[in-house]
Amino acid sequence: MLPQTLAGFLYTSYSRGHRHHFASVSGSAAPFDPSLPYLQPSKYKDMALVDACNGLLLYRGSNKNKVAPWDWAEDDCHFVVCNPATARWVELPPKPAAPEIRYSLTAALAFDPAVSSHFHVLHFEEDYLANYMTGVSIYSSRTGAWSCGDSGMVEKVPPYFRSKCVFVGGIMYVIGKLQHINTGNEYVLVGVDVEGKEWKTTRVPYCSRFCTIGLSQGCLHYAVANNEIPVPQITLWCLKDCDSKEFVLKHTASMDRLLSMTRMKYKVVEIHPDCDTIFLVSYGGATLAAYDMRHQKVGCILNLEKSTKRFLSYVPLFSEPLADADGQ
Repeated sequence: MLPQTLAGFLYTSYSRGHRHHFASVSGSAAPFDPSLPYLQPSKYKDMALVDACNGLLLYRGSNKNKVAPWDWAEDDCHFVVCNPATARWVELPPKPAAPEIRYSLTAALAFDPAVSSHFHVLHFEEDYLANYMTGVSIYSSRTGAWSCGDSGMVEKVPPYFRSKCVFVGGIMYVIGKLQHINTGNEYVLVGVDVEGKEWKTTRVPYCSRFCTIGLSQGCLHYAVANNEIPVPQITLWCLKDCDSKEFVLKHTASMDRLLSMTRMKYKVVEIHPDCDTIFLVSYGGATLAAYDMRHQKVGCILNLEKSTKRFLSYVPLFSEPLADADGQ
């Protein structure tokens, strides 16, 4: 019943199907079987890890054999929310058919046990031809149904490919990419509430494929590893509250020490929920390293499975039942 801290990271590798793994920050065994035997393969032939939020996990299940991680047909897409600490789960009903809508690969789980035992799942919609966010489909465990919300943004913003989503203060955030003919790409943080009514954008100070966002110390944080300058560096930024218009720089650190220890290049994949420590994965995904931005120290370095995808931090949740689980 006591508040839990970071246990480790869920991640997947892919070889004709998703394989699920757990990397512990303490070196201990995984707190649950990451292969989720009560769901796979008894119920689904393949499951992809989509998101994690305050102890709950969101998966996309399929009854077809996949040949690639992006090979998901909309009519064979089953979202499942589960609490692995209690082995309770619920399958969401299918979304209403909408032939004119293309659903992106970006879906997210919104859950805050301090506010309610109910959760929301957000699945972002895109214009079928122009490739930008037009709205979001939202499932509420309170109503047991899907609803739709149109985008309130003036700008046409596509979600950044495989961007991570973060739920903070009732708002779901995702990184989007603006495409300008004259100035090239510009990145923004898109925020939408769980009713799909309030939309907003915040400029990101610097973005590349080596960045991530995360919830840390109650605030949204943004970290990026810049490998494209003569002296590679890591920067950590913070959005103080939901009304903030810009990020505040917290720390800047050189990557020289980490690079000299491992002789590898890294990208940022996670931010510690309780302190200014970031987690980086090497190119190729075989090594996970922790770096304390405040004290400029390299922490634990873990070996991982090869061809890793989708890193998500996991903090166990034992105190709350899963809404809508219906005894499962």
